[in-house]
Amino acid sequence: MIISRVMTKNPIFIRPDMTVNEARSLMDKEKIGHLPVLDKNNSLTGLVTRKDLLKAGPSAATSLDMYEISYLLSKMTVKEVMEKSVITVKEDEVVEEAARIMADRGVGCLPVMRGSLLVGIITDTDLFRVFVNAFGARHPGVRITCSIQEKPGQLAKLSQAIAEKGGNLVAFVSSEGDDLSRRRATLKISRLSRADAETLVKALPDVELEDIREL
Repeated sequence: MIISRVMTKNPIFIRPDMTVNEARSLMDKEKIGHLPVLDKNNSLTGLVTRKDLLKAGPSAATSLDMYEISYLLSKMTVKEVMEKSVITVKEDEVVEEAARIMADRGVGCLPVMRGSLLVGIITDTDLFRVFVNAFGARHPGVRITCSIQEKPGQLAKLSQAIAEKGGNLVAFVSSEGDDLSRRRATLKISRLSRADAETLVKALPDVELEDIREL
């Protein structure tokens, strides 16, 4: 799956001269936590997050009173608090690469670019939706986690056995096993009872059942 299919298109953006208070109000109104910052030429020049805005202002040890603090915040602009070195991705990048970048760099969103043009934004919430869909979490059925020997044809045998019993494979996710000789597979199956699904998996050679439950 590529980013352009799951990103938020045409995201709300702000200008560098917007005040911190205005940016906060916009985030509250739109119920968002990230705002790309574009200059007058519509080039991406920064990114501001709710965390950036919360950190803006005097420290807790300040001697300023609330009116002085309010005045300072009314004059402080986004340019003063935004992240200027913005990590971006291209719209044709794959979703898992965006997830890897966000996890490795500790960021909650990535502006999505088409050349120098901002066309979207992908956030951790967007990736959670991908995760939910990949595991078939919104579909009722039997969820199975099993360990499969790492050799050609094993996954085909498993899916064929399900089909022969009249089951429908709703979701399938494969990941590394506990060692290099095995892979861990998580499946969601409909049209089979838990008992039938368990019997089916246990009858397959080189497959070890780790968990099964109806969801």
